[in-house]
Amino acid sequence: MLLPLSWLFRMIVILRRAYYRLGRRVHSTSSAFVIVVGNITVGGTGKTPFVIWLASQCRRRGLKTGIITRGYKGTHTTPVAEVGANSRVEAVGDEALLLARKTACPVVVGADRSQALALLEQSIQPDVVLSDDGLQHYAMGRDFEIAVIDGEREFGNGRCLPAGPLREPPSRLQSCDLVVRNGPGDPHAPCFEVEPEELLALNLREGRKPLQEFSGRTVHAVAGVGNPGRFFQMLKRAGVDIIEHAFPDHHAYVKADLEFGDDAPILMTEKDAVKCETFLDSDIWYLPIIVQVNAALEQRISTLIEGIPIAKTTA
Repeated sequence: MLLPLSWLFRMIVILRRAYYRLGRRVHSTSSAFVIVVGNITVGGTGKTPFVIWLASQCRRRGLKTGIITRGYKGTHTTPVAEVGANSRVEAVGDEALLLARKTACPVVVGADRSQALALLEQSIQPDVVLSDDGLQHYAMGRDFEIAVIDGEREFGNGRCLPAGPLREPPSRLQSCDLVVRNGPGDPHAPCFEVEPEELLALNLREGRKPLQEFSGRTVHAVAGVGNPGRFFQMLKRAGVDIIEHAFPDHHAYVKADLEFGDDAPILMTEKDAVKCETFLDSDIWYLPIIVQVNAALEQRISTLIEGIPIAKTTA
């Protein structure tokens, strides 16, 4: 039933991209070096944690770094908006607020990436701009494309929306500058893994606890992310006995969502926590994560950053 629509969707995305590549529609240009980090599937692939890590690498090398993202489900009333560590999550979206807090980089949200890029350039004249998602936003020019693949789910049934999870056919990856796998794989191919940071669960009001303290205990595991199963598996590997509560990606929590009728502690993702700060109590915890890259990916990114053209910097 959905297969004909999938074929039609596939044809449209291929033609749309070709339209831009042939110059029939003009895309924006930038004085900064623009790196797009995206994927070709719906659902979480680990883009945002990877962008956080990539921003740290750029800043470590002295590059003035800015980030643009859509700000999904944000209620800001202007086409684009700047994001700070104290921005309201309802206004800018969970991923944008997390990016601003974790990277300390200027962040701009907007459905129109070209406008977001223009505001960022006006604000800080960046050397490099990272676009969290936007692989399919062809109206925005880019210098380098990174596609992130979920190492567990990969391409699902291999079909485009709505019959499958693909935004674009797998052949699209051939034109990306770098394809990165989230999960273990060929040690000679670029890949990374998302792991608990120092095995610590953090409570927003009362400090820290080692994740090992929850080993053997029953907890409520809450995840409103693109791939909640990855978070649940991470806790199970740490020996935690979990009751799973999967919410839609970017879910707007209310306090009743976390009332489970018992006194078991609650563990959630860091992305969820930014939306729950106003009603977290003493037994609700979130788990910060860190990206661990393999040598192949580290070398590729190091070469990329060191090779940014001088003409595209403000130096």
